[in-house]
Amino acid sequence: MEDATRSENAANGSGQRLSRRRAMELAAALGITAWSAPGSAAGAPSGTSATHSHLETRSGRVVAPPPKNVLGANFNGAKDWSDFGQLRDVSATWLRGFFPVPDADKGAVADQPVVHTVLSAAEQGYGTVLSLKFPYYEQPVPVPGSAAMATALTRLDKVLPAVMGKVDVLVVGNEPFIECRQEDRNTPQLNAFYEAIARRVIAFRDQHGGASNKTKLYMGALNRLNDPAWRTAATDRWMSFTRDTAALDGVDIHPHVAGLEEAQAFLDYVLPRLRDGQTFLALEFSLVHHWKAHLSDPVSGAFAAKYAIPATTQVWEVIADAIRRPFTQQKWNDFLALSPWFANRRHFLRDAVRRFRATGRLAVATYGVSQDAAMVADFGPKSTPWLLNSMFCPYTVQRGPAGLPGRNTAWTTSFRDLQ
Repeated sequence: MEDATRSENAANGSGQRLSRRRAMELAAALGITAWSAPGSAAGAPSGTSATHSHLETRSGRVVAPPPKNVLGANFNGAKDWSDFGQLRDVSATWLRGFFPVPDADKGAVADQPVVHTVLSAAEQGYGTVLSLKFPYYEQPVPVPGSAAMATALTRLDKVLPAVMGKVDVLVVGNEPFIECRQEDRNTPQLNAFYEAIARRVIAFRDQHGGASNKTKLYMGALNRLNDPAWRTAATDRWMSFTRDTAALDGVDIHPHVAGLEEAQAFLDYVLPRLRDGQTFLALEFSLVHHWKAHLSDPVSGAFAAKYAIPATTQVWEVIADAIRRPFTQQKWNDFLALSPWFANRRHFLRDAVRRFRATGRLAVATYGVSQDAAMVADFGPKSTPWLLNSMFCPYTVQRGPAGLPGRNTAWTTSFRDLQ
């Protein structure tokens, strides 16, 4: 995740899924939006699990597809998330998290929450992606050969034995061009550091099975490529290194954008710079900049009238109220469905994944599975509303009757339909 300034019944009782088209037809007949009901068009009411026969063996073990055109779930670096019931509910078969490498100094890497969750997912049969984060927000990016570089490599050497050969995809760098000081962003030093890290990772894999090792390697994410100022000599070198390094399978992109068309700039930049056979990841993507642009809008008149709140109430105030006193599922559904800035883009997840898949070069995309504490802290009109991207909404919606958190049904419906 980019660092922030910091009522349709879908089943007929037989357990079978309705097609999305049929669900929409029923919804139209009833005069409601199909995405507004928990579990709509997904074969499961709120708080229950959909049919998983295509995902699990009789033992309950997930059978993950290979990394081609996959849509999985992303929990970022949330140390308190490990709810596999959420994954089952949306029929997810892949899971991604990121690990700050300096945390390797805090004890056994395999026992630390994010890594433990990813490894637990792998043991259950999920496909897994782990991004290695190197945060240098307040100090220079280390120069190869320096004491700081030695420290970074020592930490990396603690991580690799815990994850190599166990996760399916290991990503060198999380968001390198953001997780550094601004003055380091477009410098050869940034490239040199990550190239040295990548070579260390490749050397370790070569010592443990080489290309036959289960773990595929990618370079970490490029951000904000829709802005020409972020397409630089450093990003060009990033792509050249990726293309010219045989052990690398491709690169990650994070299109957090204001509109779907802006995501195309990422594809237009990356795809021509990959060699034949390489693929891309899209481990984070969202319309967060669009949501943010509407935080100070007046709430919709229909929502204000239905819930007897002043028509001058702003969108951010409604969200803040939901954080203080979580809404019922219906009230959260209404808030989103009656807000044109959201309702008009409720198919973003579907449309973005279709666009990624249409390239023929997508390996794995992952979408945010759940809100976390950082998303709701001190929420105000200038906040970056990451919480609107999440499928599950434990901080803004009351729990469902079966114990799962409330949800953003636009995203959970699309996610299931894309499996």
